[in-house]
Amino acid sequence: MFRRPQSKSAFLASDFDSFKRQETTLIILNLFILATLLLVHTLFASHWGFPSVSLIAILGGALFAQGTELFWLVTRSTPLGLMGMTLLTWASICFNILLAILLGGVTNREDTQYFVIMVVPILVAAFRLTLPPTLAVVAVVDWVNFFWVWHYAQHQLRTPVNEYVEAGTISLVYTVVGVLVWLLVNQLHREEAWLAQSLRDLEQTRERLLQEERLAAVGRLAGGIAHEIRNPVSAIASALSTARGSTLAAAEREEMFEIAAKESRRLERLTTDFLAYARPRSPLKAPSSIDDTLGYVADACRPRGNERGVSIHAHSSGGLVAEIDAGYVQQALVNLVMNAVEASSPEGRVDLRARANGQGSVRIEVENAGPSIPPASVARIFEPFFTTKAQGTGLGLAIARNIARAHGGDLILSANEPGRVCFTLTFPAAQADSHPA
Repeated sequence: MFRRPQSKSAFLASDFDSFKRQETTLIILNLFILATLLLVHTLFASHWGFPSVSLIAILGGALFAQGTELFWLVTRSTPLGLMGMTLLTWASICFNILLAILLGGVTNREDTQYFVIMVVPILVAAFRLTLPPTLAVVAVVDWVNFFWVWHYAQHQLRTPVNEYVEAGTISLVYTVVGVLVWLLVNQLHREEAWLAQSLRDLEQTRERLLQEERLAAVGRLAGGIAHEIRNPVSAIASALSTARGSTLAAAEREEMFEIAAKESRRLERLTTDFLAYARPRSPLKAPSSIDDTLGYVADACRPRGNERGVSIHAHSSGGLVAEIDAGYVQQALVNLVMNAVEASSPEGRVDLRARANGQGSVRIEVENAGPSIPPASVARIFEPFFTTKAQGTGLGLAIARNIARAHGGDLILSANEPGRVCFTLTFPAAQADSHPA
């Protein structure tokens, strides 16, 4: 947000956009006043006399000038500088005061209604100038008001006391309006500055919190990596150290080597999963058949399901096409299905379902009939390295969600109740004229 410069300038307009809105409003107000005065003068011609040609010409010229300024201001795209805005402000003040005097001279009456125009320069000063220049403009308007009564009295060779009282009353109204509007506008300026400062403070606090959260996330990630790597490394070191012992039989030594190889594969898998999480590649999206994707995932995971006595079923509404990287999505779905298989009880089943959700996207659900996820774990299931499995890396769900979000979709836990746990992936649907790759 723009911060009002704390300068010694008498000009208070904060920026060109604010100035433009103010000037547009004041010009429209001035046009309304001029048009209304001309209409009233015409309607009450029997009392004031029909508007003269000179009066109509002056009002027409003023309306044209104000309309031209309004058009120029609205269509202007290049901001005015401080000097330009200041000059335009004083030009508007002088223009309206001189216009009121000129119209008063043409009508040549002691109580000319056209002096109401001088409320506009008072408003302009109150909105844009500091208090001393505003009071100076009010003083000039008041002086013009009294001078007009004196000038008319000189021509009429009389001193109308009641006219001076009326001029004093009008001048008091002008003064009160100018000071009151200035106080209100100045209060708004202070509130604006306070809000701007508060917003900056909040933004700085937000940046600090984000930075701290990023550092904390890096710390948690580093801790998770260290913990996950330390266990297999320790097992490998221990197995190799034991295998070096001369007292071991060949079978025992072979067992130690097998443990080292197994832990090495685990470490390799962990490293691969971490790289997939930490450096996800951009998906190469193309219109792809969801039926083919579900079928491939079901076939790939079925051997593992058979080992555990879990059946895997793929369902689709048929003909669904989504803008996805098929290989990337298959990786995410394999993670979800393998998790579902391991969470299912023997003779259980895992269902893959796909359907259009009517909002320009495709939903793929992976559901199993196992026990619900504990409430304490639900809030952390997408955290990297969080796992409840003895041999898990805790990166499967985090990777799957990254893949979904890289496609412009998401992964959520859509159902979590005893006997039914369901994860839902969403992806943008392909355009109607697209064909699966």
